[in-house]
Formats: sequence, structure tokens, C-alpha cells
Amino acid sequence: MNREFLKELLNTPSVSGHEEYIQKKALDFGRGFAHAQLTDPSGNAVSVVNPEAKNRILLCGHIDEIGFQVTYIDESGRLRLMKDGGVAPKLYIGSPVQVCHRGERVPGVIATSSELLEKDKVKDTDLIVDIGANTREEAEKLVSVGDPVCADTEVRELMNGLFTCRALDDKTGAFVVLEAAKLAAAKGAGMGICAATTVGEETSGRGAYYAAGRIKPDCCIAVDVTWASDAPGTDPGDTGEVDLSGGPVLCRATAVNKKMNALLEETASQLGIKVQFEVAAGHTGTDGDTVNRACEGVPMALVSIPLRYMHSSVEVGSWKDIEECIELLAGFIVRLSKELEKGFDFCPVRV
Repeated sequence: MNREFLKELLNTPSVSGHEEYIQKKALDFGRGFAHAQLTDPSGNAVSVVNPEAKNRILLCGHIDEIGFQVTYIDESGRLRLMKDGGVAPKLYIGSPVQVCHRGERVPGVIATSSELLEKDKVKDTDLIVDIGANTREEAEKLVSVGDPVCADTEVRELMNGLFTCRALDDKTGAFVVLEAAKLAAAKGAGMGICAATTVGEETSGRGAYYAAGRIKPDCCIAVDVTWASDAPGTDPGDTGEVDLSGGPVLCRATAVNKKMNALLEETASQLGIKVQFEVAAGHTGTDGDTVNRACEGVPMALVSIPLRYMHSSVEVGSWKDIEECIELLAGFIVRLSKELEKGFDFCPVRV
């Protein structure tokens, strides 16, 4: 597991709709194991193992992150914002941010004031970015309306094998699908493996739709993050008991293919990997929902990485969980390759 590559992804801004720079890094990494690579108009990057194989699995991990876009530059050179994805604006007051302009990063801060701190509900339109400019003309030399903005944080190692940064949702998932495809190839998996770092999940889900529509896979595994119930203020009674460093999380959901889930559980048991479970009675809130409806319908399972403090700039994850997700997916793909040769059927009932 290449930790330095994950850190590079986490330190590379990729606000939803502005993922092209990070996708170049995903493609560079994929060239180390892929037999072919695909891109599409949405901005996806797909590294493919065994492109000529009869059966194909699509692995989706979205590489976009939440953030803002610049809507206006006022006469004093300060920037106004619109949220891009599921941002909680109150969390950004007084925080360092970076504006991304044509591949360059411009540092700034979200202005703070007693009036803003006293507001019960802070909206994205209440936030103002100070980049140090004195006039609109001065600011426009470095930034433009439409530029993406995100928190300015870097990876920090914590105790007990944990680490923190912004955008673990879902660059950890994008990292897992690439590493899992690489490992499955090394283990001799015979089926086609399409490791897609998808775009736009936080805003529209378009990336997963493009990927599934073009690849037309036999099945899909979406890799995303899920709420760790061991964080302050959480309740395991909501969707399930999930601990950080407790292992990969499988989703028992109406949208998830039961036979895929059963094979994932069997694979985890064979590998000695402890899995956890979450429950979703409807949508999973991931790329899996989009893929499920693509083409003529694609069987889907969801493998999640436990995460504390989701959609903040201080998300916390576990190296152990990430490594075990990679091992589980690679083992599953090897197992599924063999099962498909024997006639594995995704249908839970047959006439």
C-alpha cells in the first residue's frame, strides 16, 4: 500500500467539477499496473486490467471533494462564495483556505467577525475570503469568478495508526480501488477490472453514470466512506455500530445485491478480515446508487471505510481500515473471477 501516493491525493485540491489535475495523478499511478486506460467527457479516469476479458467489474471511488466556488470579487478584493457539495459553512469561519486558479494555489482565510459567530445559521453566502488584496483589480490578477476553493490542510499522523486531513471522503476510496485493482492483477484475477476514480459524486453523480454507461460492467463495487459510530455525538442505533480501525464496512441495504454481499462476507472470512455492517433502507448516498440505475441495471455492492467527522476539514481515518479494504476487494475479485467461470449468477431468484 503506497501511503505516500494517498497523501499526495489528499494534498491535491479536487473540488467537485474541478478534478482534472488530480486525475492526471490517478492515471500516472494506474500506468504501473493497467493494461489500458480510459477517460471520458465527464472527467473520469479509469485504469483497466484484462480489458479483453469476457466479464468486467467496475470499481468506483469518487475523487472529488466538497468545497466552494468564487461567485463575486468585491471592490476591496475580497471573494464571495457558493458551496460546492455538502459543505457545513459554519465549520469554515476563521479557517485557512486555498483558491485554485489555473493549476496554481492562492492562499486565503475565511474572515471572522463577532456578528458572524453569533449567527444561529451560517450560509455559504455569508462567507468572505481574504487573500490579502486591496482592490478588485489586484485580486483579479490571481483569481477569477468560478475558481474552486477548499480548506487548506495537509495530512497529519495521529496516535494508534490514525491520520487526519480534509477530503478523506472519498480520496481514500479512490485510492482503494486503484490499489485493489493492482493487487488483484498481481494475484492473477482473470476478469476485467475497471478501477474508476469518478468525478462529481458530491454534486451530481455524473461520473459514475458515465463510467457504467460506457463500460457496461457485469457488476460494480462502490468504495466510499461511512460514519464511524465511535465519534462524539454519534449513535450506533442510527445505521449500525462502526468503529474506526474495526475493519471494512459492508452495507446491508435494499439497493445492494445480496449474492455479492454474501461473497464479500465469505471472502473476508477466508482472508481473516473482520468486517462491520451498516444498514440502508433506501439510497446509500454513494456512486453505487447511480450505477445501479445505469444501462439495464448493474448489480452493486458497497464497501465503506470508517470515518470520523465527515464533511469537515479534520476528517479522521485509519490506515488499518484502508489496507484491509484493499485486501478484501482484491480477494473478492480473484474469487469472483473463478465463480463466474463456474456460472455465478447475480440473481437472487430464478424462474
